[in-house]
Amino acid sequence: MAPQPVVTGLSPKEGPPGTRVIIRGEFLGTRVHDLIGLKICGSDCLLSAEWKSPNKIIARTGPAKGKGDIIVTTLSGGVGTSTVQFRAYHETIGPLKESAVWIEESPSQNFAWGRRTLAQSGLTQEDPLGLSIEGNEQKIPEDLRDLFPEACGDLSQEHFSPAWFLLENHLATSFEDLKAGLSYLKRKVESQKEGQLSFLKSNAGSVIDQLDTLMNIRDKLQEDVKLHGNETLNILETSIENSISESQKIFTDVLVRKEKADSTRSVLFALSRHKFLFCLPNSVDRRAKAGEYDIVVNDYSRAKNLFGKTEIPIFRKVLEEVDHRILSVRKQLHEKVVKMPQSVEQQKKLIKALISLELQQSGTPIGDKLRNIDPAWDAIEARAKYLEWTFRQTFDQHTSKDSSAQEKAKNRDSSQAPNRVNFCEELCDIAASQLPDLWRLGQLYFTGELRGPHDPKPGDFKRMVLNAIEKFCVYLRLAILIATDQRALRQSSGLAWPIGSASATHQFLPWIPQCLRFTRIAYATLISLDLPSEALDIIQKLIDEVRLFCFSIIFKRATDRCKKLGSQETWELGVEEYPGATLLPAALEALLIETLDEVQSVCMQRETREGNLLEPQSDGQREVTQRLQEFLSAFSAVIEELAFHSHDEETPTHNVSQLLGFPNAQQPDSVAGSSGAAAVTWEQRMLCCLANYAYCNKIFFPRLGDIFVRYGYPLPTLAIETARYTVNQLFTNLLEEYVEHKGDPLVGTIEPSMYLGRFQWDHEMEIGQLRPYAHECCDNLVGVYSEIYSISPALLRPILESIVQTISEELARLMSCVQRFSFTGAIQAHVDIRLLRDSLEGYVNETAKNYFMEALEAINPPLSGEQKRKADEILERVKRNMRLQLLCFSVKDP
Repeated sequence: MAPQPVVTGLSPKEGPPGTRVIIRGEFLGTRVHDLIGLKICGSDCLLSAEWKSPNKIIARTGPAKGKGDIIVTTLSGGVGTSTVQFRAYHETIGPLKESAVWIEESPSQNFAWGRRTLAQSGLTQEDPLGLSIEGNEQKIPEDLRDLFPEACGDLSQEHFSPAWFLLENHLATSFEDLKAGLSYLKRKVESQKEGQLSFLKSNAGSVIDQLDTLMNIRDKLQEDVKLHGNETLNILETSIENSISESQKIFTDVLVRKEKADSTRSVLFALSRHKFLFCLPNSVDRRAKAGEYDIVVNDYSRAKNLFGKTEIPIFRKVLEEVDHRILSVRKQLHEKVVKMPQSVEQQKKLIKALISLELQQSGTPIGDKLRNIDPAWDAIEARAKYLEWTFRQTFDQHTSKDSSAQEKAKNRDSSQAPNRVNFCEELCDIAASQLPDLWRLGQLYFTGELRGPHDPKPGDFKRMVLNAIEKFCVYLRLAILIATDQRALRQSSGLAWPIGSASATHQFLPWIPQCLRFTRIAYATLISLDLPSEALDIIQKLIDEVRLFCFSIIFKRATDRCKKLGSQETWELGVEEYPGATLLPAALEALLIETLDEVQSVCMQRETREGNLLEPQSDGQREVTQRLQEFLSAFSAVIEELAFHSHDEETPTHNVSQLLGFPNAQQPDSVAGSSGAAAVTWEQRMLCCLANYAYCNKIFFPRLGDIFVRYGYPLPTLAIETARYTVNQLFTNLLEEYVEHKGDPLVGTIEPSMYLGRFQWDHEMEIGQLRPYAHECCDNLVGVYSEIYSISPALLRPILESIVQTISEELARLMSCVQRFSFTGAIQAHVDIRLLRDSLEGYVNETAKNYFMEALEAINPPLSGEQKRKADEILERVKRNMRLQLLCFSVKDP
């Protein structure tokens, strides 16, 4: 309910009846019909009131008197209050002065014919005291009406007050002058008395003539009595009565016929004059059938105004018949109001006609039969039920189509939109067209335009709108969110979309962005209606779910494409940041950027009143992390598949001893120049895969975070770190596989080559050169070095360190198995071990260094000083002879 009206200003603040008053204040009504009462000083002034705005009313005062409040009454705020007062007073009204209200004349104003009236002077009279009023402009500050409430200062009035007259006209006159004026007034009264006697003296002749005439009349009357007696007038009266009787006998028939003719004429005149009323019942039926309800309302209103209070039986009988016809029209109108579909304007027209007829027929026994019907609310309920029925009918139609084999066969055509898409489009069109009509009809009802005498139901209408929007969202969830768990939704709604084949589901997924666009269009239409936030939040939640689902679908599709990148691998080396890496990571980056562009344009870019899917700890952020993890895990699996699948298809060639008669594996010149995967060896594939893993870990993953930040996503730290951990694990597995493939055959040839030709360490031998097994170790390591360096120099250290550690461990084992070394054998073993240790110093870790030390310490007996000098000389000579072979190990890896 609106606040009470408050009057805070008034102009003017006093005046006689009919004064035009401007009233100012607050909450003086929201419209013209909201003003239902206005009293000024207790007088009802509503008839003359003119509502201008909620802060201004113009009216004319009534026949009130004295001070009083200005009370404004409105439908919305009730009876108001006033902080100012108006003072009403009555002016003296003469015969020539205009007045806005009727003023009862006093006896002194009833001017009689005669000489006294003619003696009246003009409206302005001279001062009765004979004093001049010049110089007496000073006025008494008090209001004389408050001092003399029942008197006035007008000499012509009955309630004349001398005190008022003196205060009003002679406030500044001295007492001596007032005494002189009193003497003047007394002389004037005495002179008027003397004037009447002198008048009789001056007209004595005329008075005597009048007396003589009266005497003559008396004498004539006495003579008539003597001639005709005292019953003269009775005889005259009898004669007149006889003449009347005779005349009535003569004209009786004429008069009877005249009366009948007059009666007939009166009846015909009445029928002609009231033809509108007698024809009204048939007119109501005819106009109602033609749909001209405005004319029906106007005619009925006119009849009620003209004959509503009549006591004539025939008129009342006709009015009762009209009331019965109007009751029937009201029933027809109510049926048409709740019949759907129809436009809001048509419903509005019918509701207004119903309300008008109800108000005019209220208070009558016939009209009260339908007094509990609220046509506007019934129309709202009918429109809401029709909306829900339309939703359900559309859902049933499309689900029946989707479950038929014919529709499934038709949907195999990928160029044609699936049935779910058509359903979403049709449902959004229904919501965008019918929900605004329901809301607009409700607004017309609650603003009072379509509300009759019944109380509004805002809570019920709100639940009605929320229920319609919730049903709309439930149907869209069932149709769009096909890959989510809908068991709870199906249980709560009792609805379910038929489960289609996997191919049909796969065909629908690319159309989900189109469904999102349909939903957004309907949402934008509802936002323009200024619906409550609670209603819009329901649709916003659905849109956020669909946006997140779109994101998930797009990234799943990208993950599927990522899994097929292995078939596109050309093993072409072209990454400058990390030599050895192929173009596969670049293809992954391009696929990711393409996916993010699509996601940004389809679902991640927020529109009007949509939520942020990337808020911290939100479902959107968790979904982004999960999908990115799946995407990167798929790429890691692609690289793993490329490495191990080739290992299964091809039988890698092991590097075996040339001393035992088996050649080394042939190495291709380059991977970059190969035209296909068939020209690439298993070793080269393994090295390229290791390089790709290392490139992703060192370069691509940090760049991946920058890409996501550039597109407005939070840094996906969890997904990147998880992928980094996975890549490191796979890198370690591939590295162990490659080292095992390269190191085990190499280490396995050391012992057979060492004891080739029944060689024994405790026998004396020629020294001065390197033993063949040590030569072979160097040659094999050079081959491995060359293979790695030609693909990815950055992999030299992790691979060679592992192989060198294995070699050092094998040498320590073999040396510890020798019981005794001869003099020359000790020198030879010392030279072999030191050469391998010194030449591979750049790839010797602490463990390998300890194994080399253990191998040297295993030489028994320990070398003497002479043996050490001899060993140093031989070692230096061998290094000079093998400097070209050993040169590669001195090159620092990048």
